[in-house]
Amino acid sequence: MTRRPMPGHFEGTVDEYLERVVDLTEPESNHLYNMSVDEARALVLGGPAEAVNRIHGSFALVARRGKTVRMARSLDRPLRYFLAKRKEGPALVVSDRIDSIYEWLRREGLEEQFRPSYTRMVPAHYVVELQLVGCPDPDPVYTRFFTPGAERLPADLDTIGRAYISALAEEIAQWLRSIPPDAPIGVCFSGGIDSGSVFLATYHVLRKLGMSLGRLKAFVLNLGDGPDLRQAQSFLEQLGLAIFLEPIESDASALDAGETIRVVEDYKPLDIESATMVLALAKGIRARYPGWRYLVDGDGGDENLKDYPIEANPELTVRSVINNPMLYQEGWGVGRIKHSLTYSGGLSRSYVRTYATAKHYGFTGFSPYTMPAVIAVAEAIPFIELTNYDMERLYALKGEVVARGVAAVTGLQMPVFAKRRFQHGALSANSLRERLPYRETEYRNQFLARYQ
Repeated sequence: MTRRPMPGHFEGTVDEYLERVVDLTEPESNHLYNMSVDEARALVLGGPAEAVNRIHGSFALVARRGKTVRMARSLDRPLRYFLAKRKEGPALVVSDRIDSIYEWLRREGLEEQFRPSYTRMVPAHYVVELQLVGCPDPDPVYTRFFTPGAERLPADLDTIGRAYISALAEEIAQWLRSIPPDAPIGVCFSGGIDSGSVFLATYHVLRKLGMSLGRLKAFVLNLGDGPDLRQAQSFLEQLGLAIFLEPIESDASALDAGETIRVVEDYKPLDIESATMVLALAKGIRARYPGWRYLVDGDGGDENLKDYPIEANPELTVRSVINNPMLYQEGWGVGRIKHSLTYSGGLSRSYVRTYATAKHYGFTGFSPYTMPAVIAVAEAIPFIELTNYDMERLYALKGEVVARGVAAVTGLQMPVFAKRRFQHGALSANSLRERLPYRETEYRNQFLARYQ
């Protein structure tokens, strides 16, 4: 009798003469608020795809029935897969990392089939379905499960700000209720709009829920000559909250782009620069606090409010940024010419800089701005009416929205400083170029050399 695997049950449960599914994703690392991992898998497998939007929390899920495999993930964690050929039938290997897929193939004697570019990334906000039918490789079917409505809010900054920061605070509250009540919480902090609002919302929610404020710290990376430390100090001093600030000193000479490439398995220069700083911060926190687990950050805030310098990217115009839903979260979108099957697009790709660096040092990260409920509010903002496609108005919008929202929800008057990337605040621009001078082609070659 042929033994078939139960839905969602993988390694070691498949007939050796049939297709095989190997789940290397550490299912216990899923952080769900409203259901078990098995219940979430059943939603992914049973469809319709939009049912996956009922899963609240952070997840990367693989479910199987017969020859059908379905996969889905939230924006805040990667999910990759590789389809290998065997004489017994195909083997689908799924993981959050490229190197763990390669190591499994190597142990099975299948490494000659491997190329990093043959791996596929499940795009955020989609259910990906594969039929394990052998040769030729099946085309995946992508079905969106998260489709927020556009421009549904009135063009009133107070209303928008309140809705946006209320959604942020609610996500933080759900997360705080789900972790141990005495666990310390570190906010990766620079005093910028995103990390500043996340810190203030976390501070507010802790007070509102009657939880200890002694659990909270604002960690700022100090490499010696970057402006973030001064900005962070000014931010918290203006609010009388300087007691929460804790600088993490690190030596700029220890920055290692090669190590970052190994950890994040990517080669985009801006992401490598940012991830290198995150690694330095995480390493410093871990050295000082061996038992610390939970870190919170503002990742996703720029993407939600479309706050990137458009003039720095020759592929973009202000109209393309405003008129393409979730462009910064998802890239140009599944099925488009510029959509990368290996890396997906937008924050769906680049979030690995946050996920992998935190995991490397044993932290569990949380980015409330990446949660669907918060993104949905951002997508409902009437950007056209508020900006009339004017770039300067668009750039000013995030500070206005977030500051008004923080004031409405927390009662605190948040300082707003000019936008600056994390890597440009931890280290001066000149020092950064001295330490990380490489181009994308050189980073790509370093990454590919790991598998040659």
